[in-house]
Amino acid sequence: MVITRFRVLDPDGFLGRVDAALAVLRTRDGFLTADLERNLDEADLWVLVTRWRNVGSYRRALNGYESKVVVVPLLSEALDEPSAYEDPSLL
Repeated sequence: MVITRFRVLDPDGFLGRVDAALAVLRTRDGFLTADLERNLDEADLWVLVTRWRNVGSYRRALNGYESKVVVVPLLSEALDEPSAYEDPSLL
């Protein structure tokens, strides 16, 4: 699971960039689901949660021209914090 948080000043522009990035990520092998949520207490705080078959699938999804042009620029807007998580029962 990848949890990526953002501070968003322009929700309309942000939503367009997220839609474009998800269109790319959904085509990648290992992609399972994605949810975009807005914080109830801080309206400018958003989270994008994506689920992948494994961390390798996520990392490989960021390779390639389309990801570098569409997905990576969106991720560069994210808060600088760790984002990849795993189910401890799988350890």
